[in-house]
Amino acid sequence: MSQAEIRSPLPGTFYRKPAPDSPSFKEDGDVVAASDVIGLIEVMKSFHEVKAEVEGRIRFLIDDGDAVMAGQVLAEVAP
Repeated sequence: MSQAEIRSPLPGTFYRKPAPDSPSFKEDGDVVAASDVIGLIEVMKSFHEVKAEVEGRIRFLIDDGDAVMAGQVLAEVAP
């Protein structure tokens, strides 16, 4: 079984929660649908949704609040 990679569409800060006091969009091991939001990338106070775009079980490779580069793998999704 191959895993799909979810990559950052742009450089910025990756957040797994919509707000600091909110629960994460998804946790490690959760099942995701292609349309599910898995996090946000913040660039200059502008927030961009990151969607799974594939179905399966997610495993994050970075932590909430980490700086990311464009194209960096954020998470893997196994079928």
